[in-house]
Amino acid sequence: MSTPIEISVIVPTFNERDNVLELVSRLERCLAGRAWEVIFVDDDSPDDTAALVRRLAQQDRRVRCLQRIGRRGLSSACVEGMLASGAPVLAVMDGDLQHDEELLPRMLDVLKQGNADVVVGTRYSAGGGVGQWEASRARMSRFATRLSRYVVRADISDPMSGFFALRREAFEAAVRQLSSIGFKILLDLVASSPAPLRICELPYQFRTRRAGESKLDSQAVWEYLMLLVDKLVGAYVPARFVAFAAIGGLGVAVHFVVLAALFGPLHVSFAASQTAAALVAMTSNFALNNALTYRDRRLRGWGWLKGWLSFTLVCSIGLLANVGIAAYLFASQTAWVLAALAGIAVGAVWNYAVTSAYTWRSRARRAVRRQTPAVAVAPRLGPTRAR
Repeated sequence: MSTPIEISVIVPTFNERDNVLELVSRLERCLAGRAWEVIFVDDDSPDDTAALVRRLAQQDRRVRCLQRIGRRGLSSACVEGMLASGAPVLAVMDGDLQHDEELLPRMLDVLKQGNADVVVGTRYSAGGGVGQWEASRARMSRFATRLSRYVVRADISDPMSGFFALRREAFEAAVRQLSSIGFKILLDLVASSPAPLRICELPYQFRTRRAGESKLDSQAVWEYLMLLVDKLVGAYVPARFVAFAAIGGLGVAVHFVVLAALFGPLHVSFAASQTAAALVAMTSNFALNNALTYRDRRLRGWGWLKGWLSFTLVCSIGLLANVGIAAYLFASQTAWVLAALAGIAVGAVWNYAVTSAYTWRSRARRAVRRQTPAVAVAPRLGPTRAR
């Protein structure tokens, strides 16, 4: 009879093929004598990371592969890996060998003693360090850590850490409240837990990447901000809507810049200037929403053009609703400021709801429509959760 697994190490990967063998070798050494497994959750890497993991799994039953098609994101990958495991202890570490795997046995021992729910590998306490980071990256990390205090009240020096282990009970208590946005799964877990977590921190030195390229870019920064927004107001307003509305506000500025340039120095007629400004603003809004708000459903090629047409049509109707509601309220003796705000709110909600359902409908829904034969489908009845 095989020994029950003590710890599952969840490793989200994207183009980490050159690090897989070395990581498994290091886990084998540091977890010798322990019952462990490693689950690589691969987001369909072009470098065939998943294929290599599967070949390795044929030789070692402790190695598992979970390949995701059409989905991206470190946090959601970690969640799916944890859900696929039955181990009482779940650890998360990157696949780039920058985390010190020698800390895993100590993490496991602390959790087995029962005095902590989460053990975090920290770079910001005595004995820890960020290695050879550039000064700009170190400043960015410290700033992001300060921002995290708005959603995490726990006494933790490194809430941005991507290297930690936790008890399954702590994960299961928080999993249904997780945002799964971006790449800071620890921050999400701590902020989503219904009860304060007992946290222990162990220092380690962050190492230099062995192979491959860093995934930290401007998109990662945006997703981190969206995670914070979701933790702060997500119970009342979807984070996507906040992003959509913010980009809409930027679109107003674009509209007036184009309008002023055409109608002023270039002496184009007001009607033509207004039309051109509206089209430019809608196009900029569509491009930014496609790149940021709906990055997980991003449209490309002909899909981009069809999406732009859909977005422009929907927003044109939203504009009519905006003007109609505002005009009606103003005629009903409502203060012009309140009438204008009501019109803007109605237009924004309409644009968000309809473009989400049609312009950027989820890939899963598109797949169902392609694969489902012509049969009647019963509508969903009753309320659904917003989150």
